[in-house]
Amino acid sequence: MPSNPDRRRLLADAGLRVLAEHGARGLTHRAVDAGAGVPAGTASNYFRSRDALLGALGERIMERFAPDEKVIAELGAREPGRDLFVDYLRYIVERTTRQPELTRALIELRLEAARRPGLAEILGGTLRRGYAGDVAFHATTGLAGGPFEIALLHYALDGLLLDMLTTSIGADADPDDVVAAFVDRLVV
Repeated sequence: MPSNPDRRRLLADAGLRVLAEHGARGLTHRAVDAGAGVPAGTASNYFRSRDALLGALGERIMERFAPDEKVIAELGAREPGRDLFVDYLRYIVERTTRQPELTRALIELRLEAARRPGLAEILGGTLRRGYAGDVAFHATTGLAGGPFEIALLHYALDGLLLDMLTTSIGADADPDDVVAAFVDRLVV
């Protein structure tokens, strides 16, 4: 397998665009090649199977969603309390909606993982690391709530993102107000 990390990222980013625009059914090695503007067969050289391609997309999406360490350090240096908690959740929403196609691709990957055990293992591990990072952030900053409350917030944020980036229920609630309500009702 070729080991050019820049080409691998280019292909994975193209795959994420294809996944977001066309869903899992439209994700083929050939579509990734076309989306990346590379010769036919290139994606197959980097990702030998559909599972390998999907797994690489799961890893790449989390690299792109990774928080800015400077922002996390600034948040972590603040006084614990409601305002810090709300701002932390707002930062998560901002990161995941800045590039809506990434979140749509993640939703597609999660749905596909329900049908593909190999992808579920890769993507599940990545999602669990993100959750553990949020739990650790709360523990190190002294924010209210433990692992269960953080899980509840993940479930709530996932629903908010689903509504914001797909067909909405039409409640027309401001995401900032929703995030503050999550904190007020679930943790503080």
